[in-house]
Amino acid sequence: MRFVSTRGQAPAVGLSAAIAAGLAPDGGLYVPQTLPEMPSLQAGRELAQTAQALLAPWFAGDPLAAALPAICDAAFDFPAPLQALATPHDWLLELFHGPTAAFKDFGARFLAQCLARLPRPDDRPLTIVVATSGDTGAAVAAAFHGLPGLRVVVLYPDGRVSPRQAHQLGCLGGNIQAFKVAGSFDDCQAMAKQALADTALQAQCPLSSANSISLGRLLPQMAYYAHAALSHHAATGRPLNLVVPTGNLGNAMAAVLARGLGVPLAQIVLATNANHVLPDFFAGGDYHPGPGVATLANAMDVGAPSNFERLQWFYHGDAAALRAGFVARSVDDAQIRALISQRHQQYGEVVCPHTACGLAVLQQLRSEGVAAPGQDWAVAATAHPAKFEGVVEPLIGQALAVPPALAALLQRPAHAEPLAASYPALRARLLA
Repeated sequence: MRFVSTRGQAPAVGLSAAIAAGLAPDGGLYVPQTLPEMPSLQAGRELAQTAQALLAPWFAGDPLAAALPAICDAAFDFPAPLQALATPHDWLLELFHGPTAAFKDFGARFLAQCLARLPRPDDRPLTIVVATSGDTGAAVAAAFHGLPGLRVVVLYPDGRVSPRQAHQLGCLGGNIQAFKVAGSFDDCQAMAKQALADTALQAQCPLSSANSISLGRLLPQMAYYAHAALSHHAATGRPLNLVVPTGNLGNAMAAVLARGLGVPLAQIVLATNANHVLPDFFAGGDYHPGPGVATLANAMDVGAPSNFERLQWFYHGDAAALRAGFVARSVDDAQIRALISQRHQQYGEVVCPHTACGLAVLQQLRSEGVAAPGQDWAVAATAHPAKFEGVVEPLIGQALAVPPALAALLQRPAHAEPLAASYPALRARLLA
């Protein structure tokens, strides 16, 4: 397969080249020239088997194709169960059973396995620059930790991630370096994009990306949606509708691609926090990215979602068709608190603030009849609630058990260096 830039000003490349580069030379995001032809899709017995079948056409003819089974086995070695909720026809797709207790473990581990296998022109390390609003950086750091020839530079907004998220970002050391940036996630993302587009810097310090702008992160995220929807359809004969909590739109874009390949997904609804640039657009307004607003669902505190470019590409730039294809809703902090408290009091369910956004939107859709009785809906549960104990525990009145892998990370000492929210400051550190 060949991949081109969303901005149309860069040459087509193979999958390995697109994964290695992260960002296209013209500043755009890599997308397939055409979606691959898929054989008849069936869920494998294990998630890794579904991932391999789904991704094989994307890897056809690429140097990484022979390694795809091993890559999938390494990246998808923990489950993504579809768990029934107390309310009828409602499910949670639990994506938080990986080593850093967030859905981003899947994509980060897949990308790390790909990049570790790609040849490099010389013995200089490849530096992965990753901006994070909380969960991405920890997943990338854990996935790349100790891999030879690779180093990771994590940029996160100081004071805008939970204490446990911050600890995860700075606790690994070795080939992982964390910087707490005096700014917002959007500042971090802009700095990372500028570094990736800096050809003079790249000549001295080879760089790539591990944000959801990377195809190596985006494509594997299709797998858990495909596995859940195919398994559900085989068991019930019904398609699955999705509510995806979203910030940078990567997780939702993966669901859109999976549906485009024939996976039995029906509606895909976007749930955001108080950063409502996407709900405003889908309600008919212009697309106006702006500064990110700090919320309880901090991993979604994004005012300029990068993957909107890919969504526009998928709909050929037709804004009317794009708006007709989605519903997007915004949930504020008061609604997040109310949802967490209510679900625990009524049903004994405990969710993180991001998952709470999705459940709050699903409740709205049910009450309005947009989610019709008898339709099956799943909310993507993007992180374990124990990562946000400062928010969740006071609302449910009890301590949360910490997953063993997360507990092990929290026992390590952590350190992050301060960094100004300016590209020259980042450039200087990368060259140092």
